[in-house]
Amino acid sequence: MLRGAAGVGAAGLAAGALGGVLASPASAATSADAAAQPAGSARHDDPLVVHVHDARTGVVDLYTGTQHVRFTDHQLAARLAKAAR
Repeated sequence: MLRGAAGVGAAGLAAGALGGVLASPASAATSADAAAQPAGSARHDDPLVVHVHDARTGVVDLYTGTQHVRFTDHQLAARLAKAAR
């Protein structure tokens, strides 16, 4: 039971971490603010769910709406695995 709760907490942590990287605040939607955003940031209004498929290989699944993206990020997978302990 605790291990499952830790996994849910890690997914929430990942969504929050990625949300900070991938999503900009709704108040920053004006064109002047959009021009001032750092490169690599993007607006994202849907919830994000992150699943570490394999922490050893760094394979991460990202779900948002009806989309699924699988990518490899060794550092992110390691940080999430560590947070789940």
